[in-house]
Parts: sequence; C-alpha cells; structure tokens
Amino acid sequence: MRIAEIFYSIQGEGRLTGVPSAFIRTSGCNLRCTWCDSDYTSWNPEGESLTVDAILGNVVSFPTRHIVVTGGEPLIAAEIEELCIGLRERKYHITVETAATVFKPLACDLASLSPKLSNSVPFEREGGRHALKHDQLRLRTDVIQAFMDQSDYQLKFVVDRAEDFNEIQDILERLRGVDAAKVLLMPLGVSPSELQERGHWIIEECKRYGYRFCPRLQIELFGNVRGT
Repeated sequence: MRIAEIFYSIQGEGRLTGVPSAFIRTSGCNLRCTWCDSDYTSWNPEGESLTVDAILGNVVSFPTRHIVVTGGEPLIAAEIEELCIGLRERKYHITVETAATVFKPLACDLASLSPKLSNSVPFEREGGRHALKHDQLRLRTDVIQAFMDQSDYQLKFVVDRAEDFNEIQDILERLRGVDAAKVLLMPLGVSPSELQERGHWIIEECKRYGYRFCPRLQIELFGNVRGT
C-alpha cells in the first residue's frame, strides 16, 4: 500500500473528537476537491510502499486502541481489506474516513462518510481540467447507503455557503434511515479565523435541523500541518 504518513495524535473531527488515535493515511485519491487540505495524497500524491505487516507493526507502538484509516481515499488503496482485517484481529477500534464514492465490505467500527458537495468542484484550479470528472464521481448515494447499512456511521459535510444546505437536504432525503444526530456540519477552512467566521452561522443551522456541529480541533490546536 502507498502510505503518505502514519502518526499518533488526537482525533480532531467527528463523534470521536479528542480521542487519542493512530492515523494511517493512504496516498492516492479519485477526487480532486478544490479546497483539499492534503494535496500530498491527491493532487500531488506522495508516500512510500509498505506491506500490511509493516503498517501493523508501526501502529502497535502507539498507546491507543483507536485507529483512523484515512487518505486520500483509502477505499482505492491496494490491500485495504487486508489492513482492516489485521486491525480487527488486533482488537482495534477502526474508523475509516472516506468520501463514499467506492464501497468495499470492510472491517469497520465507524464509517466516517464525507460526501462532496458542489463547493468541492475544481472549476478554476489547474485550469479546471479535473472539474468534469470530479463532478461525475463525487456523489454516490448508493455507496453512502451501503456503508450506512454495514456499520455505525457519521455523515460529515464540508460547508462553505448557505446554498450548501439545499444540497445536504437533497442528499439526506435520498437515503434511508438517516439519524440526524449522526449528521455533522463542518466549516470549510484551514485557519482558526476561517473556521470561526463560518462556524457561527453553521451552528445556527445545526440548531435548526438537529445536526451536530463539527469543529476541526487539529486546526485550532496545531494549524494546518501534517502529522496532526
């Protein structure tokens, strides 16, 4: 598997915010979000090829039972099924962070699903050469539903503008059995000031619909840097 980084930190986003966790970040992505904060896994993928055994041997040194498999897009990584099986055999709690455009029946305790809204389409970045493909791939409600039916889940949406809420409502109406308490709204931004500016009005929408506000604790604590 091509791995961008393996590190130990706290979970900064979602229902397990604040939990000390080991992160396995795969490199490679089938999307090109215009606001991607990990270019080194998508627009300009970096990393080294590691065996599943080497990855498992690395994370065992961290004093935690929580593992986050993230990316990039981990569902397109070679041997992702074997990696999750190995983590399950070692009795880790496994969170898989995915854009939910590809489904595989993984060993997973929490599927952190982040469907991409139209605010992610890279119309201008690199001359817009990835915009059409990205827009065609970014939303698969059938894949989202498959993950929801398989395991515990959270639906995490990156919110940039007021009209994003219409898209979110449309997506949720196309899914079966959505628990509003598992819908998380996260402000777009890679600095504390950006997060705070959008956060104020997003919180009001969370109160209106009963959704959960999702901070980005790692940005507030460390800034937008790798390994956090």
